[in-house]
Amino acid sequence: MGYNLVGKNTSYIGLGSNLGDRSVNIQNALKLLDQFQHIKVETVSSMYETEPVGYECQSWFINSAAEIKTSLPPVELLRTLKHIELQMGREKTVRWGPRIIDLDILLYDQLYLNTSELVIPHPRMHQRAFVLVPLSEIAPSVVHPLINKAVSCLLRNLEDKKLIHRFSE
Repeated sequence: MGYNLVGKNTSYIGLGSNLGDRSVNIQNALKLLDQFQHIKVETVSSMYETEPVGYECQSWFINSAAEIKTSLPPVELLRTLKHIELQMGREKTVRWGPRIIDLDILLYDQLYLNTSELVIPHPRMHQRAFVLVPLSEIAPSVVHPLINKAVSCLLRNLEDKKLIHRFSE
């Protein structure tokens, strides 16, 4: 029997884009992610058009969430996501500014990790509709390991008033 390169770790990835053909950027990032031998994209949410957060003088985003299986440890997964961002042409500009693609680790199993390079769960995910709406679509019962509440519960109690709606081309 062959070695399973994908592994048993479950991670949830947030995807966002507000430059160029935003929905195509999300689709291309998912294809690139699924090409890595240690990653398998399992489930992908619908795409949602969302009002920008933080730096608000920019185009609206398309956001989505994906469930993946991986054998990569969290920091290696982060490096893979950053590699995909660079491959797709992402350039660092202003914080929370426009980007062709943004890939974030939202959750990784029930892990809590806080290093200078990576924080899991994503530190603001429980405060943002653009994360919780797509994540709740594919993983409503997954529990945030620090808050100890299901994603669907976090969404119900969300105070974020930014606009978000399902994207259709």
